[in-house]
Amino acid sequence: MKNVIVTGASSGIGKAIALKFAKEGANVAIIARSEDKLKNLESEIVESGGKAFVYVADVRDFELAQEIVKDFHKKAGSIDVLVNNAGATRDKFLIQMKEEDFQDIVDINLKGTFNYSKAVSRIMLRQKQGVIINITSVVGITGNPGQSNYAASKAGIIAFTKSLAKELGSRNIRVVAVAPGFVETKMTADLPDEVKSAYLETIALRRFGTPEDIANVVVFLASPAASYITGQVIVVDGGMI
Repeated sequence: MKNVIVTGASSGIGKAIALKFAKEGANVAIIARSEDKLKNLESEIVESGGKAFVYVADVRDFELAQEIVKDFHKKAGSIDVLVNNAGATRDKFLIQMKEEDFQDIVDINLKGTFNYSKAVSRIMLRQKQGVIINITSVVGITGNPGQSNYAASKAGIIAFTKSLAKELGSRNIRVVAVAPGFVETKMTADLPDEVKSAYLETIALRRFGTPEDIANVVVFLASPAASYITGQVIVVDGGMI
């Protein structure tokens, strides 16, 4: 767990994951579009006892993904864990959805996962070890009205995870997906109170998840304690589905 890459690390679940790895003593490459937020996170990682490598990037950029991974590998010496967390929503009913509303979400969520997985795969194959953890969503399993673009991208991540796990497993590389339920982040904070109340009623534990709930599972899955888990979708939703 020495050298870790986290995409979409500037806030929410990604930030919690980066900080959790840092507290475990990891070197963490943090990737996001906001330089200011990454700089703040870098300070927090250093305070936590870890070391941060800051990369300002849009995960949709294939060539930049390859360059970032190559640079981090050169500086750190190995890449042990990749967490594909970067994601976005643009909720609309299909009848109102523009082509770019669909394409942009698929490009960020699904193609971004492809870009960084491809970049680290060759390195991990040479190492004959590594873990790739892809953040999907329960919506990728159940679907959700007004989120056909988001749900399609997250379902794609699940299929991608299962396929890649079979491709890389013989080289001791594990690929796992984590599917959060309703987690308290900036992405969910803007929902109307009545929508939040309706969701809460569907959750067995009667509370929303926190970014730390997801981070705890991700760090476990990256650890030797999870060495026989691959190709799976771990649902972390408080009993929502």
